[in-house]
Amino acid sequence: MSAHMHWSRVLLVVPALVVSILGTSFSQEKIVWSDQEKPILDQIRTLRKLDDTVRARTTKDLALQIRQIPVVPNKLRLAEALANLSTEGDFGRDTLQEVTTTLAKAAQEQPPAEENGSPNSVYMELASLVKYEHMQAASDNPQFAAAMSRLEADDAKRQVTDFTLTDLQGKSWHLRDLQGKVVLVNFWATWCPPCRKEMPDLQALYDKYKDQGFLVLAISDEETAKVSPFITERKISYPVLLDPGRKVNDGFVVEGIPKSFVYDRNGKLVAQSIDMRTRSQFQQMLAQAGLQ
Repeated sequence: MSAHMHWSRVLLVVPALVVSILGTSFSQEKIVWSDQEKPILDQIRTLRKLDDTVRARTTKDLALQIRQIPVVPNKLRLAEALANLSTEGDFGRDTLQEVTTTLAKAAQEQPPAEENGSPNSVYMELASLVKYEHMQAASDNPQFAAAMSRLEADDAKRQVTDFTLTDLQGKSWHLRDLQGKVVLVNFWATWCPPCRKEMPDLQALYDKYKDQGFLVLAISDEETAKVSPFITERKISYPVLLDPGRKVNDGFVVEGIPKSFVYDRNGKLVAQSIDMRTRSQFQQMLAQAGLQ
């Protein structure tokens, strides 16, 4: 798994995610964890199992604990792993700011090197938190500025991206034909836990606003045989589109899921998420497109 793949949250199961950041069979790197670090690592691995209220409190505590670790490479690994899991929903702005501050401080203490001429995944993560989650962080490392520029370029590409895809019922959908409607484009997969968690909220909002010209287009790169029974079982009624060649995923620069993009009635991209959202968070995104 490339670092470029990692920063955008390829959300498999937590152990795989943690492994990909914290030392990996891919690089054959063996990491030795100190007695101070091991409990933090164990808690990061089990964050998704916690109730959201407990998870928020635990996440904030972990951010503060990581800040107390001596300046060693493991500190940055733990800070990045925690940041990757801290945008899966709404655990409070204070919690996310502590996570962001911890990541920024760890990067400042031990600036990671570029990766194949591109900004390190740490700076891509930090830039995403600043740009999309509106967190406060600063870095004078040139990689941070490069990461912000990269995100700007990605957004420009998303604004002009168009697609035509077919849904599970065989109906064709062309994004640019949908002007006049508020459209939420959601990238997801059956295997993705945060994707599954946000689907009931997307369905509820679709039911609430569909008569006002609101449309959810959920895009998966999986096969019909896998997606169709999954959707039927969960009684999802908004259109589910298939992108088996990942051309649309690539057009939107989607390398990790879930991700959502909201277009207003003029076809302008007005809101987006870098991870799972709660119903109230989705509601805030739709408000930027004029739905109240």
